[in-house]
Amino acid sequence: MPFTFKLFHVDDSRCGMPVSTDGVLLGAWAPLVQAKTILDIGAGSGLLSLMAAQRSQAQITAIELDSNAALDCQQNFDASHWLDRLEVICCDIQAYCQHEPQRQFEHIICNPPYFANGPQSSDASRAAARHTDSLSFDSLLSAIKQLLAPQGAASLILPIESVKLFESKLSQYKLKLSQRLLAASVEGKAANRQVLVLRHALLNTDDPKSPSEPRVAGNLEAINEQQLYIRQKNGQYSQAFNLLSRDFYLKL
Repeated sequence: MPFTFKLFHVDDSRCGMPVSTDGVLLGAWAPLVQAKTILDIGAGSGLLSLMAAQRSQAQITAIELDSNAALDCQQNFDASHWLDRLEVICCDIQAYCQHEPQRQFEHIICNPPYFANGPQSSDASRAAARHTDSLSFDSLLSAIKQLLAPQGAASLILPIESVKLFESKLSQYKLKLSQRLLAASVEGKAANRQVLVLRHALLNTDDPKSPSEPRVAGNLEAINEQQLYIRQKNGQYSQAFNLLSRDFYLKL
């Protein structure tokens, strides 16, 4: 269903996942304003890339596996104010990593597939967008490890039930969690989404116990943690979500 924002329009009619509050939350909150280069993994309709273009001066590369979604993405880029800073590449992220082994980005943003099991939609594109069959956490983290600049950050949004598994894999890829946003759908409810910001973990080469195997350090550092609920009990957007999304939603 087409969706018009204040400064751009998104047609997602060929995409497996439509424009969602999750995407808007991630695109509005991710700390990408100062980045000069941004990678959008699994771009879909291009929503996150367009939000990033509005919030920054970055050159933005959108990677999308599904050819129909990539057509929507390119169409939305063509209609935007920022076409000269946006490109879409139709391929999977593993192929991109192999083709561009030296490429790095100051920020990576992704609203990844997150269901590891359970029933899948009969719509193949929707199933691929929601299930890790199309992009496992290991594949995603491997790509982030390779493509993220040394001082860069990667922002992702996950349902609460997927976070533990995702976090358990970070040290394997020498990544660490630096920021976390706990997001609840309604005031008074438990958080059902987390926005996570990842960075490279530092290597401690001064560890005398293991001189030949530098250990990953930095994972015990304090994590910047915030909380937010999207709607008040009366159904209206909360003040915090209003502040985040007012530059995008037409009626705010």
